[in-house]
Amino acid sequence: MALSNKLKKITDTKINFKSGTVMRYTQLAEQCVQQIEAGQLALHSKMPSLRKFKQLHGVSMTTALNCYQHLESLGWLIAKPQSGYYVAQKSLLADNIKSPTLVSFQSSTTEPKKAALYNPFIDPCPLGIARYDSELIPVEKLQQSFKRAMKQQGKQISHYPDPQGELLLRGCLSEHFKGMNFHFSAAESVITHGCLDAIRTAIEITTQVGDAVAISSPCFSGLLDLLASMGRRVVEIPSVQEGIDLEQLQYQMQQGAIKAGLFCTSHMNPQGLSMSALQKQKLVELATQYQIPIIEDDVYLELGYQDVIPLPAKHWDREGYILWCGSFSKTLAAGYRLGWCLPGRYLQAYLQHRLFANQGVTSPLQLGIADFIRRGDYLKHLKKIRLHLQQQSLQFIAYLQKNLPNNSKISQPAGGFVLWIEVPDLNTLQLRKLALINKLDIRIGESFSTLDLYPHCFRLNIGFNIIEPQVECQLTVLMKLIKDCVKDKTC
Repeated sequence: MALSNKLKKITDTKINFKSGTVMRYTQLAEQCVQQIEAGQLALHSKMPSLRKFKQLHGVSMTTALNCYQHLESLGWLIAKPQSGYYVAQKSLLADNIKSPTLVSFQSSTTEPKKAALYNPFIDPCPLGIARYDSELIPVEKLQQSFKRAMKQQGKQISHYPDPQGELLLRGCLSEHFKGMNFHFSAAESVITHGCLDAIRTAIEITTQVGDAVAISSPCFSGLLDLLASMGRRVVEIPSVQEGIDLEQLQYQMQQGAIKAGLFCTSHMNPQGLSMSALQKQKLVELATQYQIPIIEDDVYLELGYQDVIPLPAKHWDREGYILWCGSFSKTLAAGYRLGWCLPGRYLQAYLQHRLFANQGVTSPLQLGIADFIRRGDYLKHLKKIRLHLQQQSLQFIAYLQKNLPNNSKISQPAGGFVLWIEVPDLNTLQLRKLALINKLDIRIGESFSTLDLYPHCFRLNIGFNIIEPQVECQLTVLMKLIKDCVKDKTC
């Protein structure tokens, strides 16, 4: 769905009230919307406290809270923990937002190069690494789950963890995804140290050093770094609006040029595209026809902005050629490094590799997360974080549209943490140098490809509130650096 249509859907959710038939909080919400649209409540401005709002309108605290929460659910307000509510959007974004160019090219085998380590002074920068504010993590609920898990584990804590993962967590994952109409048994899954760990094992059991792996272009820089460190070559497949160029992928399969594929299928990092359901089915058909394993990186699957979560390609896999990988690192907390894999027909090889490498995941962590899922707290958290990311996406796009040079192009993702931005005439190599000097962390186009295809593109993390002083300050500096570089093309 186009961004303008998404925003229209939100804005059109007006209250068609008649006297005596509508709750008071909806009437107040309508008044607030009118004030926002008229500019009387400015974008990013702080709303009156609940106590002040209650006094201004002569209503109960419950009515005031219901009003704010209703406006938040419609995308007009955003809640900042320990601070209050802020105006999230002023008006519709212009309909002329253009998405970054989808580059067409002929796929060929190339060598990925491992990126240099990031500057340690800027790693905490909220614009770089794809993550969200720790204030959004339900720490208290998680602590309660871990306490219960430690108590239940008892003397079993002295045992080494099962290389396949705790049965309780695998069962909870099975039940969790069953609620999305994606069915698999606990026996089919393996618990890992995060998604990259799951992918690493999948690469090791399906390919050898020197083999080529098909990837999307652009591709998440972390996957390129991983493939480079493992001595694998890559074949970049062009991205298209529906996902990837499946004709070129099939040609590479026919030629025997690749031994495996590695694709993010939902809310791809960095461009935000998702494969359509038909594309995912076709991907499964190609993997089965040519008996070439496809590693599905689905770390962003549950971070879509819509209520309906897309099904992974694994859903249509009947012969087991899809190795589906996911993680709690993006949806819950990066520090946990807890993920999973459904290896399909490669399950025994996957388990043998992990047993040999002694890669069992710590049991208390698994049992704590299982408790968190089983009590329904994980679903509640996902609902909250999806709404947060949707609001953040709209706010960042509005800000960028206003402050970037003319003719800039901004992705319009339906999920995930990041925006992919293209600024004509921008020298991103020089921009990165200036950003480092200013202690800003941005990821430029060359990090996402082995080819020189994205010289004017960069990626921004949108997981943090744009109204945070640090985020707002760093965005201001970044916009100035971009304008300076575009103005002086020799910069």
